[in-house]
Amino acid sequence: MAETQTAGEPAMTGRAATSGSREGFFDAVRSSLAAIVVLSVMGAASSVIPFIAIVELSRVLLSAIDGAQVDAARVWAIVLVALIAMVVSFGTAFLSGVVGHFADAELQHSLRWRIIRHLQRLPLGWFDQRSSGSVRKLVENDVVALHQLVAHSIQDMLTAITVPVISLIYLFVVEWRMALAALVPLVLIVLLYPLMMRGVGEKYAQYDAATHALSGATVEFVQGIAVVKRFGQVGRSHRRYRDAAGEYVRFVGEWTRETAVVFTIVELLASPVVVLAWLLVAAVWLLANGRAFPIDVLPGLLLGLGLTAPLMKLGASGQFLRNATKAQQSLAAFFALPPVPAPTQPATPAGHDLVVTDASFSYDGEHRVLHEIAASCAPGTVTALVGASGSGKSTLAKLVPRFYDVDAGAVDIGGADVRQVPPGELYRQVGFVFQDVQLLRASLRDNIRLTRPGASDQEVEAAARAAQIHDRIVRFERGYDAAVGEDANLSGGEAQRVTIARALLGDAPILVLDEATAFADPDSEAAIQQALSTLAADRTVLVIAHRLHTIVGADQILMLDGGRIIERGTHGELVASEGRFASLWGDYQANHARSLPEGAQR
Repeated sequence: MAETQTAGEPAMTGRAATSGSREGFFDAVRSSLAAIVVLSVMGAASSVIPFIAIVELSRVLLSAIDGAQVDAARVWAIVLVALIAMVVSFGTAFLSGVVGHFADAELQHSLRWRIIRHLQRLPLGWFDQRSSGSVRKLVENDVVALHQLVAHSIQDMLTAITVPVISLIYLFVVEWRMALAALVPLVLIVLLYPLMMRGVGEKYAQYDAATHALSGATVEFVQGIAVVKRFGQVGRSHRRYRDAAGEYVRFVGEWTRETAVVFTIVELLASPVVVLAWLLVAAVWLLANGRAFPIDVLPGLLLGLGLTAPLMKLGASGQFLRNATKAQQSLAAFFALPPVPAPTQPATPAGHDLVVTDASFSYDGEHRVLHEIAASCAPGTVTALVGASGSGKSTLAKLVPRFYDVDAGAVDIGGADVRQVPPGELYRQVGFVFQDVQLLRASLRDNIRLTRPGASDQEVEAAARAAQIHDRIVRFERGYDAAVGEDANLSGGEAQRVTIARALLGDAPILVLDEATAFADPDSEAAIQQALSTLAADRTVLVIAHRLHTIVGADQILMLDGGRIIERGTHGELVASEGRFASLWGDYQANHARSLPEGAQR
């Protein structure tokens, strides 16, 4: 997650958060789903009536062969019923589709708002551990995947049940032997389908893994093609892509061969030609043995053809249903994530001091990352966190803006536990600039204004000047109105200075800086350092830096190792003590000297 602050965001009450997590997926479209069910059943039932009407009309008309007078009133009644049924069938199918798609749109709108509300309640650390792609998957891919479930699958499923049931009831009434004959392909398909789907859960998991590996290899190859070509490593770079593609092809081929025979048999049994041929054999046998009249086998020939088609249509949409089910599970897991606990006794900081008291923390509840950390940062001072990678520096820094909550101990600002400070107030008191720069795809002006949406253009420009980024912004054709990623392409150091301008505009009295110059080039580092000096003035600053020369003047340096503070003091005191920091400083100076050009060393 980026350093973006959400100042003034309203705190959610515990009751609202709890009720939100219990909210059903389809509550917003429950009435629409009921309408889809009714319309789908009506449409499926009415679609069978024209075929029954053909049989009954044939009975009436064929009676004239025996010299009986045709009942014209009955004929017209049957025709009228058939026409009405056709209109109802087409009309309900159309209305069901319309209602389904409107319900789908309403569901997507409802879920996206619900996702946004839940995102607002999650701890900032959740975003810190996930890419923007995972959030995009929730908001876009998973929500869209439910389209098939709402807009099509309900209708398909009800049709697959209603049509065969009504058809078989009628067939058993008029000629039970043709009904049994029509059931044979259906029963065989039902018996063979589990055999075809045997082990499908494991196969789908393997398919997902193979697809994920192929996608990753493809992206890696495309993104790195320029580099590998430049260094003549094309053959080597192709290897992972070839291996992933080969594994994908091997798996799909193997799965296809395993299911090909059963799948082909099922397709043949459901084929209208095969079904019709089988029904004709049954009809001829009944007629040849005098067990039925031609008019009696006609319903079986007409309605028997329609028994397998709905099932096959439902089977063809199985992959869409699977995707929808996975999306629903993914969304359910997301909504089950616990939100940031709301303050039980809301408090307002009475000053700008920062005190950490016996703070311990673990990401998984078992393996502690921080152990009984105790530190005090006086207002207007700079405290630097130093240590090897994995020592707990970033984790400790992120406890202050409440990316995470401590498992034990407390983090206080101005005498108030950060867990009891409402979010809006907390982010008015605490600003942060992290190394993972995130800018919105919006104008530079709006990106800087994130901490104070109501800031004037003059205030935005003043913050940009102080952050040493104004001169770069005005060189864009649209200046402050240039959109990031469109007509404003920034280097890493320039983007970092935009975030510093954002923090300057927020004017929070407590500031957390995490590796703000970690990836900057020398020119950018100088500009960033000058901007940070402006930002840190008269503020309580907690800063992390691997470039130790940037914190020589810090009021206090805390040396961390294994999640514990092992040394503390000023730069001079720690160097004089000849402890771990002094050794680290000596190594840093030696490495820094070797990295300088020969002339600079002299």
